[in-house]
Amino acid sequence: MFVSLLEAEWYKLKRNNIYALLVIGPLLTLFIGAINPEMSQMEGFNPWYILFLFMNLPYALLFLPLITGVLAGIVCRYEHQAGGWKQLTALPVTRSQIYVAKFVLIAMLVLVIQLMYGIVVYAAGMINGFEESFPFIVLVKFIFGGWVATFPMIALQLWATMHWRSFAVAFTLNVIFTLPGILAINSERFGPFYPWAQPFFMMYVEENMSGIFFVPINQVILVTGGSFIIFLLLGLMSFKRKTI
Repeated sequence: MFVSLLEAEWYKLKRNNIYALLVIGPLLTLFIGAINPEMSQMEGFNPWYILFLFMNLPYALLFLPLITGVLAGIVCRYEHQAGGWKQLTALPVTRSQIYVAKFVLIAMLVLVIQLMYGIVVYAAGMINGFEESFPFIVLVKFIFGGWVATFPMIALQLWATMHWRSFAVAFTLNVIFTLPGILAINSERFGPFYPWAQPFFMMYVEENMSGIFFVPINQVILVTGGSFIIFLLLGLMSFKRKTI
């Protein structure tokens, strides 16, 4: 039944031009990496790591957090129209299954975007004519690290979009949390504890960095994992109590 619920959610998404939304972010960052005059001035450094820095900064700090809100709004759009929530909850499925299915679908879409971004990063390097070997392991780590870091955002945005009928209200909430991340990444004291800054930290690559997702494991567990569990449980409880 859960698989059927996922298939139904995906069928509704296909009618909202979701494919264009999945490619727009990675393609925009392709121009940043492929047409960047500062790349030629970074002699003496591994060009792949410089490319990662230029491309990951706008992508992980702005696009990735914001796209979670857009996807959450689209996933819940149908239910907010013409009594869709009543139709959905009338099916032989629990509200928990509905909530988890929507979360899983958004998370899978974000993973697709991340994988496409990885391809775009490689393409940007080829356009720049890099001769150094491609650091595939590094790419895999920051692609999946950035994906995991979006889980708290997805949970909060799903909670907001299921609670408020207006997409603008839910998206504004995401913007309010996203913009302070620009300041948080420059703070050694507060940055590592701000959930919306975690995609940047998990995708910030340096040659001498090691460990899982380029950040301490306790940061992954406490900040990303902790905020994800809190937002997920609060959203689930709110949806169970929601009057439909």
